[in-house]
Amino acid sequence: MTKPVRITLVTGGARSGKSALAERLMARHDRPSIYIATAESGDAEMADRIALHQHRRGANWQTIEAPRDLIGALNATDGQGARLVDCLTLWLANCGAAVDIEGLVSTLRHQRDPVVLVTNELGGGIVPANAMARDFRDRHGWMNQAMAEAADQVWMAVCGQPMRIKPGRDSDDIL
Repeated sequence: MTKPVRITLVTGGARSGKSALAERLMARHDRPSIYIATAESGDAEMADRIALHQHRRGANWQTIEAPRDLIGALNATDGQGARLVDCLTLWLANCGAAVDIEGLVSTLRHQRDPVVLVTNELGGGIVPANAMARDFRDRHGWMNQAMAEAADQVWMAVCGQPMRIKPGRDSDDIL
């Protein structure tokens, strides 16, 4: 018997199609769709990005804005339908040193309704030139590892194409 998918992580680079993939994965759930947004529109360009996401989703989604209190938003919406969190990278940036990754993992493991998480895949390029950027990249990588470990499924978007990472075809053979 297949274990039900409760936690799905979707990763990818900038403009890779990860949010659209996450929305397609949400359509698999026969429940109301709740969008938990971590972005804040600090400037016109970010406001345009947010509007693009809202337009693509349509009016059938309930939106909860939670730029910092993601754990509270997940707990408050559990039992109301499947949730899409977009995105963990902005949540990490918004919270800074106050981020509670262990608390988020614990919260996710206790959710009754499915959660699809979107994050960016960072660290594939050069090592950043300053300590603050290196620290963020490292914390982000550790966060992604913790989320992937907790997730039932992990997907990566590359050039708009989905690649399933977990469970893989040979997942039983991997250490």
